[in-house]
Amino acid sequence: MPGRRDPGAGVSAATAAPSRIVVVGASAAGLSVVEGLRREGYTGSLTLIGEEQHLPYDRPPLSKQLLSGVWDTGRLHLRGEDDLAALDLQLGLGQPAVALDTTARQVTLADGSLVGYDALVVATGTRARRLPGTESVDGVHVLRTLEDALALREDLAERPHLVVVGGGFVGAEAAAVARGLGCEVTLVTDTAQPMGDALGNGLGALLRTVHHEHGVRIETGVLVDRVLTEGGRASGVRLADGRALTADAVLVGIGARPNTEWLTGSGVPVGNGVECDATLYAGSGVWAAGDVACWLNARTGEPWRIEHRTNAAEQGLVVARNILAGPERATPFDSVPYVWSDQYDLKIQIYGRTQGADEVRIVEGSTAERKLVALYGKNGRTCAAVGINMVRALRGYRAQVAAAAPLLTGSAA
Repeated sequence: MPGRRDPGAGVSAATAAPSRIVVVGASAAGLSVVEGLRREGYTGSLTLIGEEQHLPYDRPPLSKQLLSGVWDTGRLHLRGEDDLAALDLQLGLGQPAVALDTTARQVTLADGSLVGYDALVVATGTRARRLPGTESVDGVHVLRTLEDALALREDLAERPHLVVVGGGFVGAEAAAVARGLGCEVTLVTDTAQPMGDALGNGLGALLRTVHHEHGVRIETGVLVDRVLTEGGRASGVRLADGRALTADAVLVGIGARPNTEWLTGSGVPVGNGVECDATLYAGSGVWAAGDVACWLNARTGEPWRIEHRTNAAEQGLVVARNILAGPERATPFDSVPYVWSDQYDLKIQIYGRTQGADEVRIVEGSTAERKLVALYGKNGRTCAAVGINMVRALRGYRAQVAAAAPLLTGSAA
């Protein structure tokens, strides 16, 4: 991970602000950067490049409101055409970046055109992981883009037996939506409980009970070996223990990969995303924001990469300010991560990072009520707070998470 600065390659406090800023990635993080730059008074050339043809849109509703049919696609747009026009952007949609030359300060697009810059922001996000060999199999879905959600929604309209591979946010939410649409659903996860990685076994067991009550069959602690096909279409999955589950459609929700391949050979440090210092600076005039950014957390010194909508927007604003300040005067990104999930009548919210917690304490409510606040601790300090159907109460614990305060006593979860 880079811990140094290279002011010769970037914009220092002693030089003028860059006259050409290019943002690659036209989703929440990229939009936040360009809006932040204009809000901070930047008047230079500003280019926003996006792989998809669509105007910037919101992704969390893909597995909720859009998939269920409650929303149409128009409600996903983060900004309209007039809003983007007011930013005085050079907008390049449907033209993914394929290469970067940090010496010449040029981005190469898929059509061969070159875009020059003085400062560059990588906000290319992630793409859904797939099971090997399923890319062209009819009836096998992932859920990351607008097209993904519409294709799955079309399949769900036929009331198929859906097998969901993966019990994280996407898998659990899609399972809930599919049951609401009248589909038979089987969820397969390698964890002990659905959303076990995020909630732990205690609250994960509560979620499992709720899914069971709504008719979801759940297979835990087992991997999917491969997707079975018949006539070129998914017909089920084979589990690692040898069992086969039949299905009419399969949703694969097994995580995401950072979109960094186009940076190969550029000299930009890449590992679990674009490796940045605490200010989101990767060196050579390159910054990163959103799901693709892996930065050194200023409090812990650990590398963090977070795939949350709110994190993307917050990082975009910080990157905008730091570009204009220059690497030598940039400030570290410091925020409390936040994510939410809506499943049936449960609203699950998380402040902080639950991963790595060694203790969970319920400090308000109870699992029996299905209304609670639980604090997650690591080495005796609060690292996260989880609320289930207690929106207002949970907000009061955000400060404890931010301060890594001593873990409060309560009932064990």
